[in-house]
Formats: sequence, C-alpha cells, structure tokens
Amino acid sequence: MIEIQHIHKKFGKLQVLNALDLSIQSGKITAIVGPNGSGKTTLIKCILGLATPDSGTITINNFNCLLNSEYRNDIGYMPQIARFPENLTALEVIEMLVDIRHSEEMYDNELIELLNLQKEMRKPLRTLSGGTRQKVSAVIAFLFQPNILIFDEPTAGLDPISSSRLKDKILKARQDGKTIIITSHIMSEIEELADEVVFLLDGKILFQESVVDILANTSESTLERAIAGRMANSMYVEHIS
Repeated sequence: MIEIQHIHKKFGKLQVLNALDLSIQSGKITAIVGPNGSGKTTLIKCILGLATPDSGTITINNFNCLLNSEYRNDIGYMPQIARFPENLTALEVIEMLVDIRHSEEMYDNELIELLNLQKEMRKPLRTLSGGTRQKVSAVIAFLFQPNILIFDEPTAGLDPISSSRLKDKILKARQDGKTIIITSHIMSEIEELADEVVFLLDGKILFQESVVDILANTSESTLERAIAGRMANSMYVEHIS
C-alpha cells in the first residue's frame, strides 16, 4: 500500500499539490486523472522520488520513501515518452539496466514476444518509431518483476493489437496482487482497466471513488460522461462560491 499524507509542493509561487492525502491499495489499479495542470505528473514524480515534496510524507508498506531511495528498486515505471540513449539498441539498454541493478532474479521478458519486438531489439533506438520505443518502455517497466507499476499514458502510440496485449499484461499484474497506478486521458481505457479513480483538480483530490460507484451515482453510460459531469459540476460550484 502507498500512503500519501498531507503533501504540499510548490514550484516558485505556483502551488501544485495542496495538502493532498491519498491511499493507494495493493491488488488494485488506481487511475489518477484530471485536467492539464491538476498535479498528476508532480504527484507521480513525488512517488517515484523524482521530485521532493515541500512537506508531508509518502510511505510504501510503512517504509518512509523520503528517507531512503531503496524502495525505487520495487517500482516499474513506463513514462508517456521514454528517453533512451539514441546510439544503443533496445537489447543494450536492457543489458545496461540489468548490470546497474546487479540483479540475479528471473526477468520478465514476456512482452518482447507479445509486442512482436524480437526483430527490433538489436536495432539502434534512434531508428525505431515512437510506438516501438513505447513497447521497449513497457518491457523495461515489467523487467524486474516489481510489486509497484506506474504507467503514464501507456497505450499512447501503440497499435490496437499491442495496446490490447499490454492491457492484458497490466490486468494480469493486478491479479498477481501488484500495486498499479495509471494515468490516461482515454476514459474508455480507464473504464476498462481501473478499479478506482482519483480525480485531481488544482492540486487537491476532488473525489476518489470506484469506477462502479462513479457510474452508478451519475447514471451515465460511460466513465467519460460521468467524470465530465462531475468535473463540470465542481467548476460551477467553485465559480459561484
């Protein structure tokens, strides 16, 4: 479980996260959604240790993440746009990561075959398409069999077959009890994958509910319409208050 307590984060005078409290359960897929500038990326960066909160705490299974970076070894991360050394091949990048980790565990290479990457692994990354680089990023996220997986727009740029196979892999990880966080602007994807939705607005949690409850409480046919309605109502209330 990931526990985030009273997180504040400013960049200059801009308050990006404002007294944010959040519990992310193991064995579930939690979607973090919200409009651009709502604080999603900053929250993810704080969990990953790529940004340091101004105040507050982040714990994973009661381990204080702000005091020690070792917890990162148990996180697999797939960014929206992966940055790789352009002169290396995908295989060389993976070999480099394995060498850095000094790990002797079994590696999860299943996605190389599922995403049809076998012929691309020995090509320089600079020659690969954006979608193929995203596939490589997905492979790396799962490589060390982490217990926490974070996906930022995971299917962006993927063809329908690859997208479906990656989503199947994510759902299988949930069945295995992994803690999974996903961000996406594709609400149909959130509806398909997520158990729970955390909606951020101006650095605060507007609501945190299960997908089932959101649909039931709004009487909408799709998650996209349900969340759009909740968002419009909240902005209306804020405008008149």
